[in-house]
Amino acid sequence: MAGQLVAAAQADQGALPLNAPFDPARRRFVTSTLAIAGAAALPRGLFAQNVQAHAIPELRGTNFVLDVGALPVNLSGRRAWAKTVNGSLPAPTLRWREGNTVSLRVNNSLHEMTSLHWHGILLPADMDGVPGLSFHGIAPGGSYLYRFPVQQAGTYWYHAHSSLQEAQGVYGAIVIDPREPDGIAADREHVVLLSDWSDEDPHAIQRKLLIESDIYNRHRRTVGDLLRDARRDGWPATRADRAMWGRMRMSPTDLADVGAATYTYLVNGQAPDANWTALFARGERVRLRFINGSAMTYFDVRIPGLKMIVVAADGQRVHPVSVDEFRIAAAETLDIIVEPQDHPYTIFAQAMDRGGYARATLAPRYGLSAPVPALDPRPLLTMTDMGMDHGAGHDMSKMDHSMPGMAHGMAESKPLPNSPWIDMRATSVSKAQDDPGVGLRGNGRRVLTLSDLRSDFADPDGREPGRTLELHLTGSMERYAWGFDGVPFSESQPIRFDYGERLRIVLINDTMMEHPIHLHGMWSDIENEDGAFRVRRHTVTVPPGHSRSYRVRADALGRWAYHCHMLLHMELGMFREVRVDA
Repeated sequence: MAGQLVAAAQADQGALPLNAPFDPARRRFVTSTLAIAGAAALPRGLFAQNVQAHAIPELRGTNFVLDVGALPVNLSGRRAWAKTVNGSLPAPTLRWREGNTVSLRVNNSLHEMTSLHWHGILLPADMDGVPGLSFHGIAPGGSYLYRFPVQQAGTYWYHAHSSLQEAQGVYGAIVIDPREPDGIAADREHVVLLSDWSDEDPHAIQRKLLIESDIYNRHRRTVGDLLRDARRDGWPATRADRAMWGRMRMSPTDLADVGAATYTYLVNGQAPDANWTALFARGERVRLRFINGSAMTYFDVRIPGLKMIVVAADGQRVHPVSVDEFRIAAAETLDIIVEPQDHPYTIFAQAMDRGGYARATLAPRYGLSAPVPALDPRPLLTMTDMGMDHGAGHDMSKMDHSMPGMAHGMAESKPLPNSPWIDMRATSVSKAQDDPGVGLRGNGRRVLTLSDLRSDFADPDGREPGRTLELHLTGSMERYAWGFDGVPFSESQPIRFDYGERLRIVLINDTMMEHPIHLHGMWSDIENEDGAFRVRRHTVTVPPGHSRSYRVRADALGRWAYHCHMLLHMELGMFREVRVDA
């Protein structure tokens, strides 16, 4: 996908002027010197340029210089190479202020094209940072000046949109202070940036998945599982279950394409045994800004012994809700408030497939730790989870009548093609928003659901959408191919919005994987089951066998990316171009 976009950019060189290049000689020398210095054994979890503490650099103001380069790291017990920003993984935290205009000079010290995308930030299309759509990308030794007004406040993040560099370390937090106090009372705050790291090159991971899509699944069912299920459910039911999964060539244990067989899970760039620590003082209310900057991982997060009050989602204020645990999809952000007592707490973020975890500590001083919980039992997908419960629900052909608003305006639903890129179709789609998700049901903890999230403001547009666009999230696990409506990006046409229109998008997940769908440049206003405005997000996660309906105001002219934020799903086809035309 990235290569196709770059080719499109090169074929359209007259579309956008490239910013003036910079002289890279000095920066290349610095990067090379650091790389040579790091060739010796590195302390695990520490960087050649950032060995004093586990703190991520924070840059404040309106003018920034960011250098994308490469450095050796040791995050898993072995030395590997990472892509970095200013010699840091994660990249420096950027602190902006609502109402200011920021300028960011991005220099490329790599031997390949790069880019930076400002996730969830409202800005002109040529500042969005997607090569082939909004600009040409930043060539090796080149530079690009991003400049745009800051029109919002809250917790966001930024990452590369080139050559899978996001998976190699090019990602960082953005914190935007509000023009006026936001009403969230806190004495102290910390960014908690979750991610996944592999010593393998992400392109090598992709090649392996194309050959064997479940190569990283170390939890496939065994003969022992068969005997246990037969004792519990009886042989006829067990045989029928195995036969159905066999016909679909899928596994109920396949909750994550890539997992702990290759991944180390990180908090602020630190492996679990590094014990990254967030400090607090007695009596303080602490704001934790959670960001899921991972390439391919959903995390289930809790802090044993502490209630968490969710106060913002994707940078936008929500009515406070108290929970014990929340699931955070790739690319999402959640702000929470906690009130710790005078002892340490473990921040525990287990991968959705329970193969591993990221861990940090909230403590009154450095050097403390708290017990780390055991991983929860490994969950199994059911046919109901995948929208295959034939005995309850409706046929997909009737979706245009059952979804809110589908009878209004210009419904664009159409039958899906008989495509080799589709290996299943959900036949019993759920609109439920109060389901915590597979692996979280009935665990004895209060788990955040979509139904709990309500923006603390009314529908920002108020108009009834004039048309509805229905899109199916489709894929083939055997081929490891992904798309919208059974069409990969390479064979797709742009989706066209009319400038200023209000439209409804309905996403239907026909696959066995969760998909966090991100529309660049515009907000996604999620509706409840009855079609009323619920919560504003920049990333809409759709569980298997579920649908999500949301409204979009097409208020940003230009060419925009629209894609799944599971990095390899995007790279292998679940990507579309959206064009907003006057």
